[in-house]
Amino acid sequence: MVNARFEELDWQRTPLGEVTLRRRFDPVLNEDVYEAILNDEHLMSTHFTVAEIELAHLGLDPVRGDDLDVLVGGLGLGYTAQAVLTHDRVRSLTVVEAIDAVVDWHRRALLPISRELTADPRLRMELADFFALMRSDEVPRRYDAILVDIDHSPVHHLNPAHADFYTPDGIHRMRRHLAPGGVFALWSDDPPDPAFITVLESAFENVRGEVVSFDNALTGGRSANSIYVAS
Repeated sequence: MVNARFEELDWQRTPLGEVTLRRRFDPVLNEDVYEAILNDEHLMSTHFTVAEIELAHLGLDPVRGDDLDVLVGGLGLGYTAQAVLTHDRVRSLTVVEAIDAVVDWHRRALLPISRELTADPRLRMELADFFALMRSDEVPRRYDAILVDIDHSPVHHLNPAHADFYTPDGIHRMRRHLAPGGVFALWSDDPPDPAFITVLESAFENVRGEVVSFDNALTGGRSANSIYVAS
């Protein structure tokens, strides 16, 4: 379906359901907005990228040294990965994405930043289940930072199978994939949850929940997401 104001760029069936990528012209913003829809639920939008970008900056700022190896869980529309690559200290970026359609969108350059993102030689996109990798007893390499933006929050999951990641055991398993001094950061659509901060404190010495606020042109007010940072 194509017209000046709306275009369905892709539709695919996935293990999580039907995924659609669409472009629509937003008269309020006076620009094109790209949206990913999972079944009937809005999953991602280029209208709201501030916190996704801050996930990269807040997650990398506490990491010391150069030649950093970074793992991002969840490719999405690519804004966290793009922000990671703005840091000259980053030597390599591995992005793990479970939905092949999302990887395909970027390889086909369907999104505004796809060409720039995929042209960076430091980037490697891996089609895999991030949570399964974290559960695995095999730790083939360690990362200086692990940044995750997959579920809506530590208590609202895209798939019930993800729930064990947000437990003390799941966080301890994830920490095995971090190099000494490594940092874990997580995006959330909800305000910082004291219960999840306690979970993180079972594995990390320094933990905080950062509120990231931004203008919302659709409501005329302010909206906010959260970033957990543990080091």
